[in-house]
This record gives sequence, structure tokens and C-alpha cells, in this order.
Amino acid sequence: MLSSCSHQITKHKISRIFKNSTINKDHFTGFALYDQEKKKMIYEENADKYFTPASNTKLFTFYTALQMLGDSVPGLRYITKGDSLIFWGTGDPSFLHSNLKLTKVFELLKNTSKQLFYSASNFTGDFYGEGWPYGDYNDYYQAEITAMPIEDNVAIISADAQGKLQVKPSYLKKYLQQDTSFIPQKFMVKRSIFENKFVYPAGPVPTNFKQEIPWKTSPELTLALLQDTLKKPIGLIKMDMPGSAKIIYSIAADSVYKQMLWPSDNFIAEQLLLVCSSTLPGGVLSTQAVIAYSKKNFLSDLPDGPQWADGSGLSRQNLFTPRTMIAILQKIENKVGNEQKLHSLLPAGGVSGTLKNAYKTDNGIPFVWGKTGSLSNNHNQSGYLITRKGKRLLFSYMNNNYTRPTAEIRGEMVRVMTEIHNRF
Repeated sequence: MLSSCSHQITKHKISRIFKNSTINKDHFTGFALYDQEKKKMIYEENADKYFTPASNTKLFTFYTALQMLGDSVPGLRYITKGDSLIFWGTGDPSFLHSNLKLTKVFELLKNTSKQLFYSASNFTGDFYGEGWPYGDYNDYYQAEITAMPIEDNVAIISADAQGKLQVKPSYLKKYLQQDTSFIPQKFMVKRSIFENKFVYPAGPVPTNFKQEIPWKTSPELTLALLQDTLKKPIGLIKMDMPGSAKIIYSIAADSVYKQMLWPSDNFIAEQLLLVCSSTLPGGVLSTQAVIAYSKKNFLSDLPDGPQWADGSGLSRQNLFTPRTMIAILQKIENKVGNEQKLHSLLPAGGVSGTLKNAYKTDNGIPFVWGKTGSLSNNHNQSGYLITRKGKRLLFSYMNNNYTRPTAEIRGEMVRVMTEIHNRF
């Protein structure tokens, strides 16, 4: 009996594990631990306080997509009119994506004998999410948002065997030029903030140089890239999308979810919300419209109403509480309905994604699956934990406004979660 009791999880035992930490005391820390079997909260520390969630926001995007999309992602809307095929984007991130290889939309546009016309009239949003920092425009993780993204909306600039810079897609090479007045601390390429002008400094290009830079989007550039890829003319028109427009589906939704969740892909997350909005009446692509719809129809019963601004978590306007993160984890689990499938979509500690190098496995078997979230001075984890005794727990561990290295914060989170796994 004593042995059995020693493995029971109690608020007092978790409190001793959690509070036996100088790291947790020097910044704003929130923690919630929930027992799935008993359907009750075991422990809460600032669980009703709002935190900047960073990429934990992607769990809200994930759940919204689970609710609004079927097995496959809508890839394109189109109509045929006489000898013309007129098409509108759905926000689908998989079109010519570097890792998502299905080509159904490409094949439709490539193989049709009709004259192609593209309209971007159904996109009402901005190229950035609310509250995004403009200073990060040159960084790979902040690709712009568009109705019809192509090749991740990111230019890949790399050195070839002769030490010369090459660009993918090759159409953009004409915008790449040397600038002797550009003298960075180390060799890099920089784009002008409001136009596709890419400059690099004088001097030799480092061996194996590679940099990914978001390009400045526009309907005109989308059209030019499409024409260059399809090797056929396309017209750009302004035409409202009729409700009768057909849908072609592009790729299995689970493939897109995994591509978003494992590496914490901001581009996929933002575009997925647009895809969700494309399923609303009228087919208008609007991040804010679909967030409002999700909050009203799927999230009205959360313990603390979320302040939700974007799909990826780049915005510091996002504010969620740890106990609301627990609630969204419950909703996701109930919607997926299969633990093995859910675990396969999420990073696994010691095995895959953003948790691969954070945790060690237990004799080769992962015990934590979840989503990380990082911005400067903020690092969070929310997910699912299985203890050695087989107890299934949900957790949300949020750290905001610290000044010590993120590696120390991450290490303390791993210590706490591993001890809970080992003891119970």
C-alpha cells in the first residue's frame, strides 16, 4: 500500500518538484499539470495568468484546421469560361513547397489547354500578421502571407562549385547584385525592406554559403513566378470569385500539420489559417475572420478567452493562459481521437522535431510529445506526458520575461518534466 501511495501524483509532490528551482523564481513562470484519467488539474502555478505563447499559438491553428478542413487541403478554386480557366488561391502552402511534393494543382495548370487567368481578389489581409516585427523581414522564419504562395515564399541563395551565388527560384536572380557600400560583419545577403532588391558585399563568397530570405510578395510577382514555372502565359485580372468555383484538393492535411508542428514552421501556420478561411462562405482569405470564427464556434468554452492575433505565434499580441493551453490540448486530443496518430503529428522528446535535442528518451521510448514556443526572452512547452507508471498527463509550462540564456530555461523545463515522468 505504501508503495502504491508513493506513486500517486499530488499537488504537494508536484509543488516540491516545481518550486525546488532557483530558475523558476527569477522570471514570470506559469505551469499547469492535468490528469487525463481523473479529469482534474493536479497542479497550477500562475495558470490563470496570461503569457506570450510564441509558437504554442500553432496549437490553436492546428485545432482550427482539424475542425474546418477534411482529410485533404483545398489547393485552388477555379472556373472555366469559354476557352479560359480563371483561378484563385486558397492560401495552400503546399504548392511547389520544398518538402510537400504533391503536384495536383501544378498539373491542372500545366496540362490545361485553356488560357489561364489569375485573380487575387479574394485576399483581404496584409502581408504580415498583426504585431509582427518589421525588423525581421530578412529572416527565413518570417515569410510573407499570400493568397497563392509558391516555393515557401522564400528565396534560397547559395554558393555553387565556382563560388558564385545562385538563387532559387532562378527568376529572382536578376534582382541579386553586389553592393560595395554594404559591409556586414560577416558575409550575408540582404533584401531591401519594401522591394525585391537583394545585395551582397564585395569579396569571396564563403564555401557552402546558404541563406533563405523571404521575398517581397505581390500579385504581379506571383504571376511572373507562375509563368516562369509553368512555361506558359497567364493573365492577371480582377474578378470576384463566384460561389460556384470548383475546388481542387492538393495534399493530405496530416502531411501539412506535421510539416507545421515538427519544425515549428511559421509559413505553414499562417497559410493554414488562410486555407481555413477559404472554406467560409464567400471564400475570402482573411486571418482575422477565421480567428473570430474559430473563437466563436470552437473556443467559446475555454477557461480564459484567448487574445489571438496570428497563426504562427510571431506576434507578441498573442496572450494565452496555461490552463487555456491545457484546454486546447484536450480539444485536440478529442478531435484526433487516436493517441498514436496524435503523437505522430507532434514533436517527440528525444526523437523528432523541436523536442528531439531537448529530452532524452526512456530506453529509446519517448515520454513527452508537444509544441515548443520561443521568442526572445520567452520559451514555452505545452503537450502530453506519459509517466513510467503509465499515467497520462497534459502540461503547459510557460516562461516569459527572463534574461538568462534560453538553454538554461529549457534545461530546467526538461528537468521538471523528466522528474515527473520518472517518479510517477
